[in-house]
Amino acid sequence: MTQPPDDKPIYRLLTGKDDRAFCDRVSEALAQGWRLYGSPVLAWDHDAGYMKAAQAVVWQDADVIKR
Repeated sequence: MTQPPDDKPIYRLLTGKDDRAFCDRVSEALAQGWRLYGSPVLAWDHDAGYMKAAQAVVWQDADVIKR
């Protein structure tokens, strides 16, 4: 199994404001060899006043099982 870049773990949860920059981060992870793991999640941040997003990704060769 090839290892993720920069000593990152095989599972990552990308989070941030639901905007173009967040979408770019997810797209960059996919281009580097990560794959989506599950559906994205959105939640309203009352304090900040905007929508936050989260997307889990796993390394391309990770042997993971969704339950």
